Amino acid sequence: MDTKSIIDSFTEYVMPNYGRLPVVIVKGRGSRVWDSDGREYLDLFPGWGVSGIGYGHPKVVEAIRKQVGKLIHMPNNFYNELQGELARTISEKSFEGKCFFCNSGAEAIETAIKLIRKYGNERGRNEIITMSNSFHGRTYGAMTATGQTKYQKEFVPVVPGFKYVEFGDFGALSDAVNDRTCGIIVEPIQGEGGVNVASKEYFERVRELCDEKDIVLVFDEVQTGFGRTGKYFGYQHYGVVPDVMTLAKAIGDGFPIGAVIARAPWSDVLQPG
Repeated sequence: MDTKSIIDSFTEYVMPNYGRLPVVIVKGRGSRVWDSDGREYLDLFPGWGVSGIGYGHPKVVEAIRKQVGKLIHMPNNFYNELQGELARTISEKSFEGKCFFCNSGAEAIETAIKLIRKYGNERGRNEIITMSNSFHGRTYGAMTATGQTKYQKEFVPVVPGFKYVEFGDFGALSDAVNDRTCGIIVEPIQGEGGVNVASKEYFERVRELCDEKDIVLVFDEVQTGFGRTGKYFGYQHYGVVPDVMTLAKAIGDGFPIGAVIARAPWSDVLQPG
């Protein structure tokens, strides 16, 4: 199909929930992509941070090809070798904890919200604080956690029990904490909200506050994880360790996967039932 036919097909059959450039990408290699008319582009936008090591990396391609030839899907009521190995690797590269795997960053945030709420409800608390200008995803819980009304206004009412404070303002955060607060979700570096960076002192004080008040501290590393900030994970710049960390995007280099890693005791909150 030519470029016009492909775009016409999208117009007729695909919901217009994204604004798209009139370009049809057909292949990629490294940092370059090619369109259906044969034009070559240097891609400085690697899929919202998904393609962390470029397009078509031979090790990624070979690993996926090899696994697809064996087994594409395995339900969670069985064990499989590679999931355990990946969990171990994430733990070794970050902090000692246990992993939950899903399909996207939004699902990882939803899992973190459920973990916070379950832990908090057992203690009579269920309010979660997130940051203005944050971005955590487009599913309902993740959209509510996102501190930008432009993503929420057409879908109200949003999930109750959230409040928002200015990113990097510890005084505002401390004032917002009350006897209902059970969790704080924050990006080590805000991405979609404008590449905003808070100080090391800020994160140290947030960590101290959470320890003092028994609040679950969640770092959303969907965009900052896997080397995008110069360290394996963004939190490693600040000398503090979160209780829970959400991951996606570059973890799969285009293959849809998300993950949550949690330290004890939060790693054992979500039990089968």
